Amino acid sequence: MDEWKRINDRLKEKVLRHMPEAGLRKTAIPGMFMSRRLAHDILESSLYRPSIGIMLQGKKKSIIGMEEYVYGEGQCLVVGVDVPSSFYVVEGTEDAPFLCVSLEVDRFMLTRLAAEVPLPAADGAENCLRGVSVADVNISVLDAFSRLVDLLDSPEQIPVLAPMIIREIYYRMLIGEQGEFLRRFHTLGSLSMQIAQAVTWLRDNYRSPLQVEELARRVNMATSTFHRHFKEVTSLSPLQFHKRLRLIEAQRLMLTERVDAASAGLAVGYESPTQFNREYKRLFGEPPHRNITRMKSASSGRE
Repeated sequence: MDEWKRINDRLKEKVLRHMPEAGLRKTAIPGMFMSRRLAHDILESSLYRPSIGIMLQGKKKSIIGMEEYVYGEGQCLVVGVDVPSSFYVVEGTEDAPFLCVSLEVDRFMLTRLAAEVPLPAADGAENCLRGVSVADVNISVLDAFSRLVDLLDSPEQIPVLAPMIIREIYYRMLIGEQGEFLRRFHTLGSLSMQIAQAVTWLRDNYRSPLQVEELARRVNMATSTFHRHFKEVTSLSPLQFHKRLRLIEAQRLMLTERVDAASAGLAVGYESPTQFNREYKRLFGEPPHRNITRMKSASSGRE
């Protein structure tokens, strides 16, 4: 435990040095992000990409699909598929902000490595098919993340050493507690990988009308089987998932690009402003204009 704390404390110091202010930072290492946030009760929405996230300090609550996850210091969040999420930080102060380092998954690299790494000894049947996993972070994974962050101080080394350390992180995750979870989404021909492929298509084509039967055919699954497994992985039906993708993007457009509600609705594929307003209120609890005004006001108050 002392060694784990030493590595975690060093990693926190490095993240704080690279992130003197609250926010989300994309680093010079492809796919690696750092997050520094303060506690607040305003739900923010985003699309979580397949990733491995290490919580260094504080605590966060995410509502992913129909499930709630609370995770904090010493835990690892692994996301197997793109999932729409709402979240807020429940523990994070000026002196001890919420800190996280995350790494978006390179599907090609991880799928290839999963095929090379032998399956660990079975420790019981898999009892959860959700697309999100939370577990305690292994010290070897924490140490590899620490060495990856070190490369930010030696950018000339990133092109050569970063891929090696990222491959090590994938390997250590595959042989660890969350290895079975990662393998399900990165094994060619598996049902979970087929659902992941369908989710990726939805993410890239959310503006188009949803045809569930056509989407099921795209991933070579019967419609009933596809619908059942899609809900097992995401906790949402394909239609619910499609709506959330649209609404979260519309919220982003209004919040960050100052697009009005009518234009945002049209931009994400809604033909009826009335339908857009109704579904937006159902998801976020209030009409678009009021929601965006409140979020901007809350954000200004935290700065």
